[in-house]
Amino acid sequence: MTSTTIETGTFQTSHASKYLQQLCKHFGHKVPATFDETAGQVDFMFGPAKMRAEPDVLRVEIILADPEDRDRARAVIDSHLERFAFREAFKTMDWHTQ
Repeated sequence: MTSTTIETGTFQTSHASKYLQQLCKHFGHKVPATFDETAGQVDFMFGPAKMRAEPDVLRVEIILADPEDRDRARAVIDSHLERFAFREAFKTMDWHTQ
């Protein structure tokens, strides 16, 4: 039996709302996604990713049913943000496991 793992990532940026919307629109072409200017959710196969845009930070919380999906889940978010936030020289979110 596996237990739920929560991965929380933060990215310090003044463009959090823009990136949240870009991520949700992009992923929404393949999986269910809902969003507005300050919050969004993407329902990935590995678990839902809840996003929040604050004035200076983008927060992403991924709820994983299987902790083995941690690296893949983080990589999905990071690789897309790397493309969207290239002007900010983005490399990776600051990730923490709960």
